[in-house]
Amino acid sequence: MQLEAHAPSVPPSESIPLPGRSTEDPALTPLTALTALDDAIENLGVPVPCRAYDPEVFFAESPADVEYAKSLCQTCPLVAACLAGAKERREPWGVWGGELFVQGVVVARKRPRGRPRKNPVAA
Repeated sequence: MQLEAHAPSVPPSESIPLPGRSTEDPALTPLTALTALDDAIENLGVPVPCRAYDPEVFFAESPADVEYAKSLCQTCPLVAACLAGAKERREPWGVWGGELFVQGVVVARKRPRGRPRKNPVAA
């Protein structure tokens, strides 16, 4: 069985970039930056933590695991580029460039689930 080529039902417009035509669409910039970071990782020649460890570590729920992921990022030679790209893309969550992102914003610490204690715990 041979498949026929399907012609688009809508004529090309200026909002859809044609192959080979450059575009200045700002929505494509974060994807381009992510692709450039991915290429830099591939060309680096040494393993980086986000590729050497389980990816679940960088999207962990427990505060201890999040701190562990942040410490892994500190050994990466691309930590600054990763953080800059994540800020630009407003990553919804996870550890990127050694920082924790929650709803597109960098937060200092991951708080555990549930309500905080009313009385301090004796240590």
